Amino acid sequence: MSPSLYTLIEASLPADRARTAIEAPDRSRGPRIWSFSDLLDTTARYAALFVRLGLSRGDRVALQTEKSPEALAVYLACLRGGFVFLPMNIAYRADEVDYLVGNAEPALVICDPSLEPVLSEVCTRRAVPNLLTLDPDAGGSFIDAAAGVTGEVEPAECAADDLAAILYTSGTTGKPKGAMLTHGNLASNGLALRDSWRFTEADTLLHALPIFHAHGLFVACHCALLSGAKMIWLRKFDREDVIRELPRSTVFMGVPTFYTRLLSGEDFSHAPVSHMRLFTSGSAPLLAETFEEFRARTGHAILERYGMTETGMNTSNPYDGERRPGTVGFPLPGVEVRVMSDEGAALGAGEVGGLQVRGPNVFRGYWRMPEKSAEEFTSDGWFRTGDVAMIDADGYVHLVGRAKDLIISGGFNVYPKEIEELIDDMPEVLESAVVGVPHADFGEAGAAVVVLRAGRHLDEAALIARLKDKLANYKVPKRAFFVEGLPRNTMGKVQKNLLRENYRNACEAG
Repeated sequence: MSPSLYTLIEASLPADRARTAIEAPDRSRGPRIWSFSDLLDTTARYAALFVRLGLSRGDRVALQTEKSPEALAVYLACLRGGFVFLPMNIAYRADEVDYLVGNAEPALVICDPSLEPVLSEVCTRRAVPNLLTLDPDAGGSFIDAAAGVTGEVEPAECAADDLAAILYTSGTTGKPKGAMLTHGNLASNGLALRDSWRFTEADTLLHALPIFHAHGLFVACHCALLSGAKMIWLRKFDREDVIRELPRSTVFMGVPTFYTRLLSGEDFSHAPVSHMRLFTSGSAPLLAETFEEFRARTGHAILERYGMTETGMNTSNPYDGERRPGTVGFPLPGVEVRVMSDEGAALGAGEVGGLQVRGPNVFRGYWRMPEKSAEEFTSDGWFRTGDVAMIDADGYVHLVGRAKDLIISGGFNVYPKEIEELIDDMPEVLESAVVGVPHADFGEAGAAVVVLRAGRHLDEAALIARLKDKLANYKVPKRAFFVEGLPRNTMGKVQKNLLRENYRNACEAG
């Protein structure tokens, strides 16, 4: 048996447990300060409460609350006691929650008080034995129940393959799939990131991400906890709050939308980030234009990396060395990547194919979906990511798109990212997305959905004419549509499934 991820985290914290672990600014009431001792004590009480409620090792604990230090302590209590953590997006509606609760069968659900009426019905219908509430200001029945708990729950010893968390993927088709992440998956990835990104207890991480997602919960929190770094804990991204807190921070992690919002005003420049050592970006592609503008404005090169719910982080641009815009860097320590043809042949530098990964970071499979799990792995143990990629001659990984985003037009493969990059380079364009829609003659054709810069004009004919000068005709979208903004999920990813549905009849006339 190896130590649990919790034991590894506890051993990584500073010797001086009175140091600040989390500072949660509050404009109206002043900051809430948690020392590392506070965090450990709270975690121990929560784990003891779980036992008092009748939970056994391996039982699931579902959490649907706003971001708070207490929510993080719930996660750590699961790790401490050998329970399985199930975070749920606060924005999920009744039907979505009903499916997840029915599928995961948690022994305890903790929700925001505003969601209790809905969750009460779900938990009754799904025979969940325990439902408690937790609000972001440290109130609710969960806090009340934990207040009087005494006694210790010794940190569970766990094998690397023991389950630590289930995160449901936001698949574009079918029901969400529960990715089973083990103590070994999370520990190996957390240590690889901590070391690759040079985290130490001298760091202060400005945390503005949600924690129902792998980016905010695992990437950000594990880097801090496994190095003993302090976190400034914002409930959400607020441009004013971020700019105010940056001078007290050393690391910031964001999605591309965070960076475009920071750059949207002239008040953001080199001054507030002069002592920052690292900005990272993930969860969605970072435009090369955003990378270059950020570097010109601040002097910092954003470090882009690549991961997914099922694997944690797979690759990263280097901490030392060239961070190339438009790439996601090299495999992290312990992770292998390869690009394969549809026929299963390994492809060489510059060739485009399916990206596969292998390593201790790769998940155990999908919860209660053994057939689906088996489909996603090759016979020699590599996980099929579903991403289309190319590895260049220098070893940098370039993501071309998702396999499901591939357009097959008249028998030819069309990769949307190639077209999107050309559209995004047009001076009138802010951003774009290209999706495949049904076409009478070609089976499928591209439709471009474009957001223009304020005050700029471009029409469909002109856009398509420019693309015809640069692309083979089969790659050129048959239609172009101009919109105020692209639909995105909570992590900033463009929801191409919605675009495909909205524009499915765009080429009906052929």
